[in-house]
Amino acid sequence: MTLRKIIPAERTNKVTYAIRDIVVKAKKLEAEGKKILYLNIGDPPVYDFETPLHLRQSVAQKIIDSTAGSKKNVATYCDSMGIEVAREAIAWDARTNKKIKNITKDNVIISSGASEAITISIAALVNPGDNIMTPSPGYPLYNGQIPVYHGELNPYFLNEEKGWQIDFDELEKSVNERTKAIVVINPNNPTGANYTKESLQNIIKFARKHNLVILADEIYDKLLYDNQKHISIASLSDDVPVITFGGLSKNYIMPGWRVGWGIFHDPLSVMEDYREAINKLLRARLCSPHPQQHMIADALKGPQDHLEMISPKLHKRRDMTYTMLNDIPGISCVKPEGAFYAFPKIQLPEGVDDEEYVLNLLEETGVLVVFGKGFGEKPGTGHFRIVFLPDEETLEKSYNLIAEFTKQFYKKYNFTPK
Repeated sequence: MTLRKIIPAERTNKVTYAIRDIVVKAKKLEAEGKKILYLNIGDPPVYDFETPLHLRQSVAQKIIDSTAGSKKNVATYCDSMGIEVAREAIAWDARTNKKIKNITKDNVIISSGASEAITISIAALVNPGDNIMTPSPGYPLYNGQIPVYHGELNPYFLNEEKGWQIDFDELEKSVNERTKAIVVINPNNPTGANYTKESLQNIIKFARKHNLVILADEIYDKLLYDNQKHISIASLSDDVPVITFGGLSKNYIMPGWRVGWGIFHDPLSVMEDYREAINKLLRARLCSPHPQQHMIADALKGPQDHLEMISPKLHKRRDMTYTMLNDIPGISCVKPEGAFYAFPKIQLPEGVDDEEYVLNLLEETGVLVVFGKGFGEKPGTGHFRIVFLPDEETLEKSYNLIAEFTKQFYKKYNFTPK
């Protein structure tokens, strides 16, 4: 008997993740001997950034101290919501630094990276035909996961001319009776925008008007430039429910440890049933990895010296990125205010999109960036995302290669940028 081909679920057809999908092509070229300059993924330890030593020592010591049958054993399952000492530390940080009122450990869940908290929150919220509003451009996890749970994508376009701030006319155009939530990524990935207090207050007004949950992705909240401050949107809400996602991956240089969380701010208790649905999903997956959770209190309440060390490096690399990209004819770039990404705009000949530009750039120069349409950019525009974590020498080499390639690319199509 001949076995029939196994057919995957249709819902996976819409799952894409441009940031990693493009690496497949890069690895193939690398295997053929081409030198690749990786400017595609926000993974600080890949470059010259290091996880703080006291955090590595913290979890190592917890593992060494583990004893079978004792309360110190970190090899066991733990509470599905996360260990108590870690949730208390996250609640303390939410009240003290993020200024979110009335948060206790019972308002916190710990997840395997912020992405798991995000995915579970989506899974517990949408029914087939429901939609969640997502920023465009925005982090592709949302657009990849919402269809998995039979939700519909409902993008709202950010305003590039106003520094990638939120365009409220766009919000009112997009919302409908099946909209359940709005995603706010602040600081934004991929644009580096940091939202103003006025913008965040307007989001709250909008969510209140349409009875929406705000899903606030604030994973980069400690990585800001030019003495800017981050405002947590939940700190401004006295009624609208907000789930704030955070973690240790970016701020504490440890993405591979997969330590994330969600903070529930629900002043009027309108999320009680939704919370229980999330708790059901948490219990069904047992727990997030136990040992790493012991880093959380040490990270949030311990020394923050590493931020003072990495800030000058990131500032310098941000400035180099902004200056060198804007010096290239046909390319313009809004100055990033947070995180470690830039999202330059590229003028393109008619019939050519940014994916073609990026793939040609990779093949001819070895410079790996991510095409803008992978982040849900506005139709008819061309962009690409750059990660400016690499050292200055690598960045300078990459930007010079981009400049020369772009010049030749335009010649190939007999195109003159405006």
